[in-house]
Amino acid sequence: MHTEALHRSRQAISSREPAPDADMPTLHIRCGSDIVPTLREAGFAGEILEYTNPLCLGPVTEEDSWLDRRAAFLGETFAAPLNRSPTEMEAQLRAAEDALEAAPGRYLRIVLWLEHDSYDQLVLARCLARFAQAAPAHLELVFTGHYPGSARFIGLGQLPPEALRLLWSGRQEVKAAALRSGAEAWAALRAPNPTALARLARDGTPGLPSLAPALRRHCQELPWQRDGLGLTERLILQSLADQPRDFSSLFRDVTAREPLPWLGDAMLLPFLAALKTGAVTGHGGNGATHWAQEEFSITPLGRALLSGEADWMTSRPPARWVGGVHIAPPAPAWRWCDETGSVRLTA
Repeated sequence: MHTEALHRSRQAISSREPAPDADMPTLHIRCGSDIVPTLREAGFAGEILEYTNPLCLGPVTEEDSWLDRRAAFLGETFAAPLNRSPTEMEAQLRAAEDALEAAPGRYLRIVLWLEHDSYDQLVLARCLARFAQAAPAHLELVFTGHYPGSARFIGLGQLPPEALRLLWSGRQEVKAAALRSGAEAWAALRAPNPTALARLARDGTPGLPSLAPALRRHCQELPWQRDGLGLTERLILQSLADQPRDFSSLFRDVTAREPLPWLGDAMLLPFLAALKTGAVTGHGGNGATHWAQEEFSITPLGRALLSGEADWMTSRPPARWVGGVHIAPPAPAWRWCDETGSVRLTA
């Protein structure tokens, strides 16, 4: 059945059948640009909003000026590595947010193309929080966490045009329960106390079954009770404990170890910058403009952290944000217990 459906989709594209979304003004929302060319190849005619705000990383706070803080974080963290200007990045960020705010009044149909990882699911929460306030006539979701023939499905960007057209045919209406769950998750993500976020991750998100696992993965970026490391920090150290690695090798290995892949390559940089204050050494690059050439090794402290003989928070790593939670040693920090799926404020 899957092969036959793909064949029909391929025929529809090659014979230039009418655009699948031609029946009404449509906006397609996607986290990034990866499927934009493929959507066009598949024959879609609606407008596309590339919402490239990685809410899974850095500050997402309750304050009205939360976007100012995010713009500063993204500029400071990624402008140099990506060879972009902070001003350009801020303009793109604000334009996407403005487009999201205006979308319900401009389009009869809004379609969210998203996956199961925390990057996409937190963007889903952001979008649904907006649409819970003002919804378009038709709000729909194209979602998949797997695809036949993919050994390990990571993203929609892996798929050919006919596959996107096939997924479109199975899109689902976003119902009231999902809107409520998305809005609740967005509020919990921004809170300085992660208790509500951990509860949602543990108890579930009605209407959005993939959101709760993504929220749990996000909570796992908090310092863990046993060693003060977030999960990504631990995966980096585990990879380097096996052998020293250059950046490309490290990124591939961390992705292979990751239970729910969500990081792009440059997103690994702030984790490495923090770990290089004591747990990791870097050679051959400067961590900013020549990061792809850098090679990394684990230090004795890094090995002590992995064995449970040391706690990362006592080494006073740089302050960081996990959503609305600010982690700033030596101040008390919210810590994650993976066994119980709960958080606790620890001195």
